[in-house]
Amino acid sequence: MAKKFLQLGALLGALSVILGAFSAHALKGKLDANLLSIFQTGVQYQFYHTFALLMVGWIALKNNNKWFRYAGIFFILGIVCFSGSLYLLANRFLLEIESWSWLGPITPIGGLCFIIGWVLFFIGVSILKNDE
Repeated sequence: MAKKFLQLGALLGALSVILGAFSAHALKGKLDANLLSIFQTGVQYQFYHTFALLMVGWIALKNNNKWFRYAGIFFILGIVCFSGSLYLLANRFLLEIESWSWLGPITPIGGLCFIIGWVLFFIGVSILKNDE
């Protein structure tokens, strides 16, 4: 699972750069400042948690316990729910999905996934032996 986290982290990192450039160039003239800020918040949190996923994968290479696996899964879920919902919310008028009112409640679920991921990561680190 550690290798998969590292691979997915690398892909999500590349996607973060692509989405950041997309928002700065392609969306800048199409979205108002508030919607552009929402999109960019999604990019920021995706980037932060991509690094968290890479860290989990790197540590799990030598210390593969269930807490790191669960932390990685929750970081991925958080990226999909939190950042993904912000990307869609910011672009709902361009994508003609204005009626998708269910997107709003998805964002805090993603935030909760991030928090759970960090707590699980803390538990995983806490049970490591001092010599590892």
